Amino acid sequence: MDDKNQKVDVPMEQKLKNLYDLQQIQTEINKIKSLRGELPLEVQDLEDELAGLQTRITNLKAEVKEDEQGISNEKHKIAQCQEDIKKYQSQQDNVRNNREYDSLSKEIEFQTLEIELSEKHIREFTADMEHKKEIIASAETKYDERKGDLKQKRDELDSIISETQKKEDELNVKKAEIESLIEDRYLTAFNRISGNVRNGLAVVTVQRDACGGCFNKIPPQRQVDIRSRKRIIVCEYCGRILVDAGLAEL
Repeated sequence: MDDKNQKVDVPMEQKLKNLYDLQQIQTEINKIKSLRGELPLEVQDLEDELAGLQTRITNLKAEVKEDEQGISNEKHKIAQCQEDIKKYQSQQDNVRNNREYDSLSKEIEFQTLEIELSEKHIREFTADMEHKKEIIASAETKYDERKGDLKQKRDELDSIISETQKKEDELNVKKAEIESLIEDRYLTAFNRISGNVRNGLAVVTVQRDACGGCFNKIPPQRQVDIRSRKRIIVCEYCGRILVDAGLAEL
């Protein structure tokens, strides 16, 4: 007989007991996770923010390098233009006619305009570079602050995990053992219900003639059926699996 048939052959009362026990273990695991609260998400958010800041800082620094290279290129152009102007001015002393003199004057004028244009570009590169440096400084300050926040949150989370990890590991082993005893269809239903309800309770007991999950009243005959433990019964209001409190004593 394979494992699947063994699960099917389990009496319904035991199936209900297995589901109830699974819920008790899952509830304990959820309590441990609740101790961590939003810390795992806060840590992840801070890690993502730090990664984003680092990328931004890296990109801005690369752009500053480009601005510096642009300034260097423009200064090189200016130096070249100044050399050309000196050359043209020297040539003007040896011209043979006015046409050559005017031609050299136009070259000098053009090189002078090129120098003015390069100086304008240098001012633009410098202003852009200074602006980016301010942004980098602000981003680096924020990065250091967030890095401190991350360390604090990680320390808090590590402390909680170190205190609860052993217990959670033990519970997860028990959970896996019980899950191996439950039919796949019931396990699927359990997980589906757990994911759809706010408090994660898929299996609840009848409390004061009402569903222990949504607290709606359960008709007397339905309560009799629940106590008989002969079939899976779900709450008609919230869809949770209903069991009688006596199962806890089995």
